[in-house]
Amino acid sequence: MPADATMEPAMRRIALLFLVLAVSLLSGCATDIRNEALTRTTNAYASAVRWGDWEGAQSFLDKDYIADHPLSSVDQGRLGQLRITGYDEGGGPRPDGDNEVVQVVQINVVNINTQSERTVVDRQRWRYDPEKKKWWLMTGLPDFSPK
Repeated sequence: MPADATMEPAMRRIALLFLVLAVSLLSGCATDIRNEALTRTTNAYASAVRWGDWEGAQSFLDKDYIADHPLSSVDQGRLGQLRITGYDEGGGPRPDGDNEVVQVVQINVVNINTQSERTVVDRQRWRYDPEKKKWWLMTGLPDFSPK
Protein backbone atom coordinates (compact mmCIF):
# COMPACT_ATOMS: atom_id res chain seq x y z
CA MET A 1 0.00 0.00 0.00
CA PRO A 2 1.48 3.40 -0.94
CA ALA A 3 2.27 5.84 1.87
CA ASP A 4 -0.11 8.43 0.35
CA ALA A 5 -3.10 6.11 0.80
CA THR A 6 -2.51 5.73 4.56
CA MET A 7 -1.79 9.44 5.04
CA GLU A 8 -4.90 10.63 3.31
CA PRO A 9 -7.44 9.49 5.99
CA ALA A 10 -5.19 10.81 8.73
CA MET A 11 -4.88 14.16 6.98
CA ARG A 12 -8.64 14.29 6.53
CA ARG A 13 -9.13 13.72 10.26
CA ILE A 14 -6.62 16.44 11.07
CA ALA A 15 -8.28 18.81 8.63
CA LEU A 16 -11.71 18.00 10.08
CA LEU A 17 -10.41 18.49 13.61
CA PHE A 18 -8.90 21.83 12.59
CA LEU A 19 -12.18 22.89 10.99
CA VAL A 20 -14.20 21.94 14.10
CA LEU A 21 -11.73 23.80 16.30
CA ALA A 22 -11.85 26.90 14.07
CA VAL A 23 -15.66 26.95 14.06
CA SER A 24 -15.71 26.51 17.84
CA LEU A 25 -13.30 29.39 18.30
CA LEU A 26 -15.26 31.63 15.94
CA SER A 27 -18.57 30.89 17.65
CA GLY A 28 -16.87 31.47 20.98
CA CYS A 29 -15.66 34.86 19.75
CA ALA A 30 -19.19 35.78 18.67
CA THR A 31 -20.50 34.71 22.07
CA ASP A 32 -17.79 36.74 23.81
CA ILE A 33 -18.68 39.82 21.74
CA ARG A 34 -22.35 39.37 22.57
CA ASN A 35 -21.67 38.83 26.30
CA GLU A 36 -19.34 41.83 26.48
CA ALA A 37 -21.99 43.95 24.75
CA LEU A 38 -24.59 42.74 27.28
CA THR A 39 -22.36 43.64 30.22
CA ARG A 40 -21.60 47.08 28.80
CA THR A 41 -25.27 47.70 27.99
CA THR A 42 -26.73 46.59 31.32
CA ASN A 43 -24.04 48.54 33.23
CA ALA A 44 -24.71 51.70 31.22
CA TYR A 45 -28.47 51.31 31.63
CA ALA A 46 -28.11 50.74 35.37
CA SER A 47 -25.95 53.86 35.61
CA ALA A 48 -28.55 55.94 33.76
CA VAL A 49 -31.31 54.71 36.09
CA ARG A 50 -29.19 55.21 39.23
CA TRP A 51 -28.51 58.82 38.26
CA GLY A 52 -32.09 59.51 37.22
CA ASP A 53 -31.03 60.05 33.60
CA TRP A 54 -34.37 58.92 32.19
CA GLU A 55 -33.65 60.25 28.72
CA GLY A 56 -30.44 58.23 28.67
CA ALA A 57 -32.27 55.18 30.01
CA GLN A 58 -34.85 55.50 27.22
CA SER A 59 -32.08 55.19 24.62
CA PHE A 60 -31.80 51.49 25.58
CA LEU A 61 -35.46 50.76 24.84
CA ASP A 62 -36.47 48.73 21.82
CA LYS A 63 -37.86 50.98 19.06
CA ASP A 64 -41.03 48.89 18.74
CA TYR A 65 -41.63 49.18 22.48
CA ILE A 66 -41.24 52.95 22.33
CA ALA A 67 -43.70 53.16 19.43
CA ASP A 68 -46.29 51.12 21.36
CA HIS A 69 -45.64 52.76 24.76
CA PRO A 70 -44.63 56.41 24.31
CA LEU A 71 -43.60 58.16 27.52
CA SER A 72 -46.04 61.00 28.22
CA SER A 73 -45.01 64.34 29.68
CA VAL A 74 -46.91 63.38 32.85
CA ASP A 75 -44.83 60.19 33.13
CA GLN A 76 -41.65 62.19 32.56
CA GLY A 77 -42.70 64.61 35.30
CA ARG A 78 -43.30 61.73 37.72
CA LEU A 79 -39.88 60.26 36.98
CA GLY A 80 -38.36 63.66 37.75
CA GLN A 81 -39.78 63.45 41.27
CA LEU A 82 -37.84 60.28 42.07
CA ARG A 83 -34.36 59.67 43.44
CA ILE A 84 -32.85 56.22 43.13
CA THR A 85 -31.16 55.07 46.34
CA GLY A 86 -30.35 51.49 45.34
CA TYR A 87 -30.12 49.30 42.25
CA ASP A 88 -29.44 45.58 42.80
CA GLU A 89 -29.17 43.25 39.81
CA GLY A 90 -29.13 40.18 42.02
CA GLY A 91 -27.64 37.33 40.04
CA GLY A 92 -27.45 39.30 36.81
CA PRO A 93 -28.96 38.38 33.46
CA ARG A 94 -29.75 34.79 32.56
CA PRO A 95 -30.44 33.35 29.10
CA ASP A 96 -34.07 32.92 28.07
CA GLY A 97 -34.33 31.76 24.47
CA ASP A 98 -32.32 32.71 21.41
CA ASN A 99 -30.66 36.11 21.73
CA GLU A 100 -32.67 37.01 24.84
CA VAL A 101 -31.89 37.33 28.51
CA VAL A 102 -33.97 38.20 31.55
CA GLN A 103 -32.88 39.99 34.66
CA VAL A 104 -34.71 40.86 37.88
CA VAL A 105 -33.58 44.11 39.49
CA GLN A 106 -34.58 45.57 42.84
CA ILE A 107 -34.65 49.35 42.78
CA ASN A 108 -34.95 51.46 45.92
CA VAL A 109 -36.56 54.79 45.17
CA VAL A 110 -37.46 57.91 47.18
CA ASN A 111 -40.20 60.31 46.16
CA ILE A 112 -38.66 63.76 46.74
CA ASN A 113 -42.06 65.26 47.62
CA THR A 114 -43.09 62.73 50.26
CA GLN A 115 -39.60 61.52 51.26
CA SER A 116 -41.01 58.00 51.37
CA GLU A 117 -38.80 55.18 50.19
CA ARG A 118 -39.96 51.94 48.64
CA THR A 119 -38.59 49.05 46.65
CA VAL A 120 -39.67 48.28 43.11
CA VAL A 121 -38.98 44.99 41.35
CA ASP A 122 -38.14 45.50 37.68
CA ARG A 123 -38.35 42.38 35.49
CA GLN A 124 -36.25 43.17 32.45
CA ARG A 125 -36.12 41.32 29.13
CA TRP A 126 -33.23 42.15 26.81
CA ARG A 127 -32.99 41.12 23.13
CA TYR A 128 -29.78 40.98 21.13
CA ASP A 129 -29.76 42.35 17.58
CA PRO A 130 -26.96 40.38 15.84
CA GLU A 131 -26.88 42.74 12.84
CA LYS A 132 -26.30 45.84 14.97
CA LYS A 133 -24.49 43.89 17.69
CA LYS A 134 -26.62 45.70 20.26
CA TRP A 135 -28.91 44.76 23.15
CA TRP A 136 -32.36 46.34 23.48
CA LEU A 137 -34.61 46.49 26.53
CA MET A 138 -37.99 45.01 25.59
CA THR A 139 -39.86 45.74 28.82
CA GLY A 140 -39.58 49.50 29.15
CA LEU A 141 -38.50 51.69 32.03
CA PRO A 142 -39.23 50.49 35.57
CA ASP A 143 -42.82 50.95 36.71
CA PHE A 144 -42.64 53.22 39.76
CA SER A 145 -46.39 53.77 40.02
CA PRO A 146 -47.73 52.99 43.52
CA LYS A 147 -49.36 49.60 43.77
